[in-house]
Amino acid sequence: SSREAVLGLIFENEFGLYDDKTELYENAVAARGIEENEYIRTLYFGILEKQNELDAYIEKYAKGRTLARISKIAKAVMRISIYEMLYIDDIPASVSINEAVELAKIYGNEKDASYVNGVLSTIAKKLEGAKNETESENA
Repeated sequence: SSREAVLGLIFENEFGLYDDKTELYENAVAARGIEENEYIRTLYFGILEKQNELDAYIEKYAKGRTLARISKIAKAVMRISIYEMLYIDDIPASVSINEAVELAKIYGNEKDASYVNGVLSTIAKKLEGAKNETESENA
């Protein structure tokens, strides 16, 4: 799936082997025969661009863990989901969270999956609350 492709890219980026993120992208696409699409590009480059903001959300709602103590897979999965919640309007938060939990189960373990679910659900509620406040102010 597209999300899986993005997860691979974001995960690989965690190891800091490439300074040039476009090079990482192009090499990975070629090496893994990834079917390129707009969604994968948008997500990968968007997540890199907004990584500090995404990580700030993770840190804020990390339930007592530091970023360093969160598995690379859980972090990558959460960055994708938070990016979707913030910047991609046509994906409901619930869908994004379910997908993230599934990916965490496949590539991580049950602990990762339940952790990811807890953190993302909290963030989704906060974002929903903030959105509703803004809408009532604008009404």
